[in-house]
Amino acid sequence: MRVSLIAAGAVAAAGALLGAATVPAGAAVSRSVSANPTGTVAKDGTVTVSGTYRCSKPSDPGPVFVSSTVRRGSVGHGIGGTVAICDGADHTWVNQENPSFGDPLTPGPAQIETTLFQLDTRSGLPLPVVFAADRHGLDLRPAAN
Repeated sequence: MRVSLIAAGAVAAAGALLGAATVPAGAAVSRSVSANPTGTVAKDGTVTVSGTYRCSKPSDPGPVFVSSTVRRGSVGHGIGGTVAICDGADHTWVNQENPSFGDPLTPGPAQIETTLFQLDTRSGLPLPVVFAADRHGLDLRPAAN
């Protein structure tokens, strides 16, 4: 299942603004996320990034997602989102998007930010709770067409 670029970006931004980047105290969980150091850019501008994640079943209700943002300078492009399966096992994720604003991404160096987060729905308003995050350099390469 694919998550809307706008929704994933809004959730990540809301989490940052609300300071919701904590895991409940006393929770015995295994949560991690990482992005591969390379991604691809197709001729039509579609960016594909991937990596791995792990999470155990959260105690609170709400779906869990892997979101990714590719940055060049101060401009970030949300690159899709993936629904996470939280069963304690390692899983791969692949996010793909054709950014529709700003300058198109082209092959070359960039930064990738990846977040594993849950939408906590207990209050009725879905609030993001960040489980794990990863940020590092990314080499965008031309996609094989």
